[in-house]
Amino acid sequence: MTVTVTPAPSGRTTAGAAGTGGAPTGDIRTGAPRALARHRGRLIGVGTALGLLLGAVLLGGGGWPAALAVDVSSPLARGSDWIIDNRDSHPLFLYFLGHVSELVVVSVRAVYLALLAAGWAGVAAAAGLVAWRVAGVRLALASVAAFAVCGLLGMWVPTMQTLALMVVAVAASVVLGGLLGLAGGLSDRMHRILRPVLDTMQVLPAFAYLLPVVLVFGIGVPAAVLATVVYAAPPMARLTALGLRGADAGVMEAAASLGATARQRLLTARLPLARRELMLGVNQSIMMALGMAVIASVIGAGGLGDRVYQALASVDVGAALTAGVPVVLLAVVLDRVTAAVGARIGAPPVPRAGLGWAAALVTTVVVAIVGRFFGRLSWPAAWTVDVAEPVNRAVDWMTAHLYSGVPVVGGTADWAGRFTTWVLNPLRDGLQWLPWWAVLLAVGALALLIGTWRTAATAVLAMSVIGVLGVWTPALDTLSQVLAAVAVTLVLGVALGVAAARGTRLGRVLRPVLDVFQTLPQFVYLIPVVALFGVGRAPAAAAAVVYALPAVVRITAQGIRAVDPAALESARSLGATGRQQLFQVQLPLARPALLLAVNQGVVLVLAVVVIGGLVGGGALGYDAVFGLARGDLATGLVAGAAIVCLGLALDRMTQPTERRELAGKGA
Repeated sequence: MTVTVTPAPSGRTTAGAAGTGGAPTGDIRTGAPRALARHRGRLIGVGTALGLLLGAVLLGGGGWPAALAVDVSSPLARGSDWIIDNRDSHPLFLYFLGHVSELVVVSVRAVYLALLAAGWAGVAAAAGLVAWRVAGVRLALASVAAFAVCGLLGMWVPTMQTLALMVVAVAASVVLGGLLGLAGGLSDRMHRILRPVLDTMQVLPAFAYLLPVVLVFGIGVPAAVLATVVYAAPPMARLTALGLRGADAGVMEAAASLGATARQRLLTARLPLARRELMLGVNQSIMMALGMAVIASVIGAGGLGDRVYQALASVDVGAALTAGVPVVLLAVVLDRVTAAVGARIGAPPVPRAGLGWAAALVTTVVVAIVGRFFGRLSWPAAWTVDVAEPVNRAVDWMTAHLYSGVPVVGGTADWAGRFTTWVLNPLRDGLQWLPWWAVLLAVGALALLIGTWRTAATAVLAMSVIGVLGVWTPALDTLSQVLAAVAVTLVLGVALGVAAARGTRLGRVLRPVLDVFQTLPQFVYLIPVVALFGVGRAPAAAAAVVYALPAVVRITAQGIRAVDPAALESARSLGATGRQQLFQVQLPLARPALLLAVNQGVVLVLAVVVIGGLVGGGALGYDAVFGLARGDLATGLVAGAAIVCLGLALDRMTQPTERRELAGKGA
């Protein structure tokens, strides 16, 4: 049997006049648009087919024509040389950018020295007391244990370096994002201006933010901090604007009726009502700043990220894991503490016996002084544990026994080789075989099918810029890796999401796992895949799958759970089986959530595929890494610009746009 459940229409066409047999006539002004909307996919398919025929006749085949490419490497090299030559003499650097750079260096150094002065005991005590005050004893013990593990692994100093950079970057991004969000929340015009900018910034891979700041500030801490600030500010701006614009209209009207000025309404009504969104913005900024602070090790950020980067460059999995574990612990602790603060907003205060905030501060100072008195500022070398050597021995054993030659199933290296041979290579070769105009036509048709003509034009323009920059071939290589990883991610993510939504036990099991996975920085995912699969394009795709999977699972499960229970009850009353309910009711009604899952999966996969250039992913990611590592900013900037355009095109191709509902609407 076939079960079809559709929502009731919002209106109906009027019946025909006498003599027409009662046939509905509708309105001539809406009939044609409604017919076009019904046959939209068919019309786009016919137009695409005609475009392919005309292109084959008029344009022929081949890659992007050399006549349509522009060599920008020479101007970029000259611009880079000018910046380097004038960095110590030009007024722009002397009186503005130089002071910004110096302020960043001084701020990071001041925080770092303060952390060192507090000693490991003072820092651990401060983390535990803050966590205890906002979330209870369990999180306090977990926070202290997390910092203790950082010391045990011999990563105390790098952890403090990363934490110092984080403190400065998060403070600046919260201030910058808060001011932008304030402007967008109070002004409709600013909101319209900021929204597309923030949308674009949030879909760009993290690597794209490194190149411009390196061009201006060079390699070092200032470039790393400023790239982190720019990367982490958009979520704070977006959530601040959302909170301010969503303030209760009744409360605002009451404040206005009492004669409150605009400033008083902002300070006494809007901001207090938006506290939850503001705290969520701080949480998101912290997590994004930590992710970027680790990636920014490529441009001299130092700290834990630099240890991971150096270890991955030499394929030293043990050293990479030693530095990666503190990154994970730092991410989990910061996420849980800030999330607990946000959860307490609006809830009744929970009494905490004993210390208040002032007493907690005094206790921290006393612990730091005692540690300084006993000469325990640095983590004792005798208290460290070397895990790198055992991990490397385990990797060597895996290489000898699991990489290849495993009966029946083969080894991990065999899996990676088959995935590369059977999936990645044919997909890359197929994309590069397609004529350039056919790729643009396919991009435009897909974007138009899901969105509007504006999103289609944006996607086609972004792909065209890639060709003009002269990196069409490596961009298609990167695109092939993204498409392969997205396909695997969607198959696994949708299956797990549906299973989690339909089974409460699996949902409970997956929830903490997904929570942890969604807090980990992108860099961390490269460590286990290198240990399992070695280096190459397949490991980069595997890391991208693991990174994007939690978001796809969550969005899919949420969409399935949000299906109207009345629709399911109607299907059951008609005798539908569980399989029919899923495929003919739940999945069709969850289509918006599934499209969002595709969009987020594409964006997240691209972010890690680009970073996969560090572990042999090649293509644009390798060019960007090579440009940053060797100081060849022309190559790096061109690759970075292409990555930005590819991210923008993929986002517009998979981002559903709400259309005006034509059915049942009068003129």
